[in-house]
Amino acid sequence: MARTNTHHLTPVGDTDGFEPTRQRPVRVRARSLRADSHFEPHQHAWSQLAYCAAGIMQVTTEQHVGTGDEVTFIVPPSRAVWIAPGARHAVHVLEQAEFRTLYIDASATPPGWSRCRVIVVSPLLRELVQALDAPQPLARAREEQLTGLALDEITHADIQALGVPLPHAQAGDKRLRVLCENVLRAPSQRATLAEWAAEVGASERTMARLFRDELGTSYQQWRQQAILAHALPMLARGVPVSHVAAASGYASDSAFTAMFKAAMGQPPSHFQAGRSPAGT
Repeated sequence: MARTNTHHLTPVGDTDGFEPTRQRPVRVRARSLRADSHFEPHQHAWSQLAYCAAGIMQVTTEQHVGTGDEVTFIVPPSRAVWIAPGARHAVHVLEQAEFRTLYIDASATPPGWSRCRVIVVSPLLRELVQALDAPQPLARAREEQLTGLALDEITHADIQALGVPLPHAQAGDKRLRVLCENVLRAPSQRATLAEWAAEVGASERTMARLFRDELGTSYQQWRQQAILAHALPMLARGVPVSHVAAASGYASDSAFTAMFKAAMGQPPSHFQAGRSPAGT
């Protein structure tokens, strides 16, 4: 697929007329965005649910508000990113997208949702977003009913482990950051943690501890998320599964498909270009 030039979109004034309030806690904004569009890093006083009805996007956001620790999510149409109030975040459109943003008043944030996360977009939630994005103003009673149901559906949505956390660039052990960046640059390389650790001058035991202490995950779990983040955009561009498997370091299509389906709940072919998100 031909790529367009990078298109930077300013977030300043981006929410004019769409700010949520306690009286109208959910506002929906719909936009068609071309590939390689960017929203530069910014933050809001309210929560946000970033969702593409079609296309694929990358969202980089703080894991915990004000800490600077980052996590990157690669988001296909059947998933959405919940961004907590005050979390600094940026959006990069990887494939032409029908972008839907739900701005949600902080008072409606589900209890305990102080961290950003990926949720599975149910068919009901997808239809609710479309209904709230009506071309004509909704009657107040109908808007309140749709809003309440949408918030309930978000609260009870399944959570998807679909993020690649990175250690803070200015804090912690620099060797962990270098190792993570090395893995991200070479997703097809099936090196062990001991081999990657040797490259940055550390022991396997030390790096395993750093993954656990700084990122809250094991190296194996982190690498799987990195592979999914690498594979999803390729699938969205229509790259054959066999090529994606090889580029992800898998010797066989079947092994890659088994890993992918266990993680995503659907086979890789489900996320290829031209597939409808309906039924996920």
